Amino acid sequence: MTRTFQLALFGWLIFGLHYFTAQTPQNYIYTSSGDLKSIEKMITRKDIGGVQIVYNWRALETSKDVYDFSRIEDDLKYLTQLDRQLFIQLQDRFFEPAARYVPDYILNEKEYTGGLVPQYDNPGENKPIGNGWVTQQWNPAVQERYQKLIGELAKKFDGKIQGINLPETAIDIDMKRDRTGFSCDRYFQAELDNLKFARNAFKKSYVLQYVNFFPCEWENDHQYMSRLFEFANNNNIGLGGPDIVPNKNAQMKNSYPFFKQYKGKLSLVAMAVQEPTLTYKNPKTKKHFTKEEFVDYAENYLGVNIIFWSVESPWLKGS
Repeated sequence: MTRTFQLALFGWLIFGLHYFTAQTPQNYIYTSSGDLKSIEKMITRKDIGGVQIVYNWRALETSKDVYDFSRIEDDLKYLTQLDRQLFIQLQDRFFEPAARYVPDYILNEKEYTGGLVPQYDNPGENKPIGNGWVTQQWNPAVQERYQKLIGELAKKFDGKIQGINLPETAIDIDMKRDRTGFSCDRYFQAELDNLKFARNAFKKSYVLQYVNFFPCEWENDHQYMSRLFEFANNNNIGLGGPDIVPNKNAQMKNSYPFFKQYKGKLSLVAMAVQEPTLTYKNPKTKKHFTKEEFVDYAENYLGVNIIFWSVESPWLKGS
C-alpha cells in the first residue's frame, strides 16, 4: 500500500468518525433507481440524511465493456440538489426467477459457465419461497468482469458518492448438483477479493460489505465471520446487513455477536430495515417491531451508524 493511499484512507476515516459522532443512527431511505421523485417528501424530511439505491450489474454494463452510468449520474445530481447523500448497492444476486440481471455475454459466453446459479431465499416471517440467482463470483472469469465494473464505477464516482456497498454474503445453492466449481472456501475468498478490490479502487468513498451468513458455516465454525470482521477492521471497510431483527436466533449464531464485539471499531456500520424485515414480530409483544425497537437494538447492540429504511416503513408512510 502506497503512502498516498494510506493518507487518503486515514483522512477518510477521520472524516467518517467525525461525521458519525452522534450516537443515534442516521436515517436513510432504501429504494430503487427511478423512484426518487415519487418519494421526494420522504427524502427531504429533516431526519433523513440520504438514500441507498440498488443498481444491478446488467443495468450498468449493457454489453461487454460498454458502461451506462446515467442512472447513477441522474440520481446523484438529484440528491445533491436536495443536499442528501447517495449510497449505491451493486447487486449481483437476485431473488426472483426471472431476475437474471447480469450482461448477456456473462450468461452466454462459454468461459463464464452460465454466469449465474439458482438459489433459494425465504426472507421474513411470511415465508415466501422464491427462486433466484447468484453470480458465480468463484469463477475467476466472472469475478474479473465484476471487478472491472467496480473499477469503472470508482473512476467515475469515487469521492462523489458517500459509499458503495456489496450485497449480502448469504446464498443458498444446491451444492450437490453444482457443476461450476463452487466450494464454500472459494466463495468466501471471492467475497474477500471483491471487497479488497473495491477498497483499493474507492480511495475516498466508503466501502461497505453486507454480511449476514456464509454457506457451510454456523457459529463461526469455519472462521469465515471472524476473518471477515478482522479484515474489515484492518482495512478501513464498513460492514452492515440487509436486516435488523432484534435478537433473531439465526443472526445471533452468525453475524450479530461480531457487530457487538466490534462496536465502535469499524469505520462504518450501516444496516437496513427492508420489506421482509418489517414482517418480523417482537416475541414479547406479539406485534411487529416498532421503529423505536429497531433503532434501540441497532444503536445499543449492533453499533449502527446508518439505518437504510424501506419506503414501506410505517413511520415514513405519512410523509
